Amino acid sequence: MDAKLIWLFAFVGLYWAYCLFWGIKGAMRSKTSADYFVAGRSIGIWVFVLAATATSFSGWTFVGHPGKILTDGLPYAFASFYALTIPLTGVLFIRRQWLLGKAFQYITPGEMYSDYYSSNAMRLLTVLVAFLFSVPYLGVQLRASGDLFNVLTDGLVSLEFGMWALSTVVIVYVAAGGLRSVAYVDCVQCILLALGIVILGCIAISFAGGWSGFTEGIATLVSKDIAGGNNLTPAGYSRNVAIPGAVQFVSAGSKAQGGVWTGIMCMTYMFALMGIQASPAFSMWAFANKTSEPFRWQQVVASSIVIGTILFTFTIFQGLGGNVLVEQGIFASVTDKNLVPQLINLLSDTAPWLVGLLAVCALAAMQSTGAAYMSTFSGMVTRDIYRHYISPEASDKTQKLCGRIFVVVVTLAALFVATQFTGAIVMLGGLAVAYGFQMYPALLGICYFSCLTRKGVVWGLVAGLVAVTLTDRTVALFGLPWGAFPWTVHSAGWGIFFNLLVTLIVSFTFPDPEEEREKRTKRHAFIQAVSGLTEDQKKLVKPAWILTIIWFLVGFGPFATVGNTLFSNPNTPSTWAPFGLPSLWVWQLLMLLFGIFVMWLLAFKVGLSSPVPPERVEQAYKEHFGEKEESAEAETAAS
Repeated sequence: MDAKLIWLFAFVGLYWAYCLFWGIKGAMRSKTSADYFVAGRSIGIWVFVLAATATSFSGWTFVGHPGKILTDGLPYAFASFYALTIPLTGVLFIRRQWLLGKAFQYITPGEMYSDYYSSNAMRLLTVLVAFLFSVPYLGVQLRASGDLFNVLTDGLVSLEFGMWALSTVVIVYVAAGGLRSVAYVDCVQCILLALGIVILGCIAISFAGGWSGFTEGIATLVSKDIAGGNNLTPAGYSRNVAIPGAVQFVSAGSKAQGGVWTGIMCMTYMFALMGIQASPAFSMWAFANKTSEPFRWQQVVASSIVIGTILFTFTIFQGLGGNVLVEQGIFASVTDKNLVPQLINLLSDTAPWLVGLLAVCALAAMQSTGAAYMSTFSGMVTRDIYRHYISPEASDKTQKLCGRIFVVVVTLAALFVATQFTGAIVMLGGLAVAYGFQMYPALLGICYFSCLTRKGVVWGLVAGLVAVTLTDRTVALFGLPWGAFPWTVHSAGWGIFFNLLVTLIVSFTFPDPEEEREKRTKRHAFIQAVSGLTEDQKKLVKPAWILTIIWFLVGFGPFATVGNTLFSNPNTPSTWAPFGLPSLWVWQLLMLLFGIFVMWLLAFKVGLSSPVPPERVEQAYKEHFGEKEESAEAETAAS
């Protein structure tokens, strides 16, 4: 066995040992169902900061993101703004869900939705969305881990065996310790994810001949595009360094000129990624926190600043650097799927120990998200299906056993889909986050707008899920005439359009009974009493949201085309400055700074993520619901 394989298996062994340690420790501390499913509501500040960041940015970020930049150029790099738009959802909803969970002792989002909307249909739809999100997304991560180790072991470990073997340890520690074990393992996974991306970016720059070799290589790519008349946008720019317009109205079966990543596609794709923290899984992360103190630090510092900076630099180094390495003959060829494994393998002879470390970084990235979805989905099935419909008197011991069984079931389902339906799983993986985004109207109703009714939210959610399905790549399965992503609008954009339209029409056409309206008004008065804004903060709300809308439209939306030529001519590399960067890349970096400012403004200055003392929640509850009603509400939520 060569040195690379020895180091590879050694690092994987150490990583597995750490995972199993926390699985055992989590199992020992899980005395009740709340301990198991939401970590006893005891997750601390920095544990949440790291764990939530790891859950938000998975193997998709580690492997898929630089791979798409390789194939689609800087226009796809606008997707890096999901480092900010994902936690923007958290800014809007996480703190308010936390205080509702603390006040009414919710364990699953199905309990929260069904209690607020007085609707078991919302309970079932929440579980359905969790299923549509978790199984395909988990399947993509597990298959990618098997594919990675197949490449790194030079075929010694087959894709299928690697996928199943690497999944076994995840099943063991998640099933044993529940969300607490997931959280503590995620802490290390977050660090490994960020470290791995940075190292791989440095590797790409180093093998490209340093910074000058890297920038000269990009210039060569652009010059070849111009000379050959290929890969050009409608404006005649190289698709590697220019966005192909605000929108393109292409017919079914036709391809958008210069690529699909128009301004409107980039913006609506950000809608889809915002579905990660709107998904039912993140509601359970909110319920699991001891305090609300960590939310703004995760949203602004860990995600927006740290991960955002890494994505707009080191993943672009990898993606564009992969093409440069092909031009230089270092890679014979490269695809979006094998870019990262090939970059890692460049070190096989000179630093085999680093190959092992980077392999574990990739594995940690792929498993960080999957573990959280395994744990939270099992909790939802246990509480919202088994306990609510089958065995209302189920004990804590029975619920934990049921949760462990469903961890295994959901993982086997994901593995089966990944193994048997490799074509469909790619399409379903893209659907997952778009489905999660369809929870937005339901969350808006719970957290802000009492005028949204039970029927409106239920029918709106159904309409959104259908619209996403019929406008994504799965449209090919139905043979519909408009094709996938009509008018270069992502399926998440079409879904939320029909979702909100139906929600609003039905809500105003079929109002809820007076008793239900009074209940919700009382609930919103409680939320306002706990998390309402001061007079000074209210003055900032309007300008903050104006800046947010401008950021969406200009930073990475239909008006982002201004970035193509603002600083230099994209087709004339000699004009690229500073540091030899194309104009579009400079624009992205400036909009990153603007976006960080917007996130800080919303989370810190406007106060949407300002911490709320737990005792303040208890006091406000007593004022609005009284001592006797508290236990009744808790029992309602539990049952």
